[in-house]
Amino acid sequence: MTDNRHEQLEKRMMDFAVQVVRLLNKEKSLSHRITDQLTRSSTSIGANYAEACNSPSKQDFRNKIFIAKKEAAETRYWIDLVIELTSNEDWKEFRQEAHELLMILQSIINTMRKGSAK
Repeated sequence: MTDNRHEQLEKRMMDFAVQVVRLLNKEKSLSHRITDQLTRSSTSIGANYAEACNSPSKQDFRNKIFIAKKEAAETRYWIDLVIELTSNEDWKEFRQEAHELLMILQSIINTMRKGSAK
């Protein structure tokens, strides 16, 4: 991936986290534990991706990408829970974005696996 594509993806992850946090601040009916977990997981996707992009080794890059993917999956779970608990349709768009980020990270992992198989 070129530096520009890394920056674009990192910005997309940042925008996603900001939007999730902003919407969570409007959701007054949700438990603090749920909002805390969703805040942590949604902000961790981009943080781990940023760490991966600045890794000193391929192994560290791989580890951070796997963590970012796990955080994206966890975020999708928490959003599914929020969808069940609220009637706010906005969360469905966020679920789709979490899923897309998860698939992008999986694609990066698949590319790494193909590269190491050679």
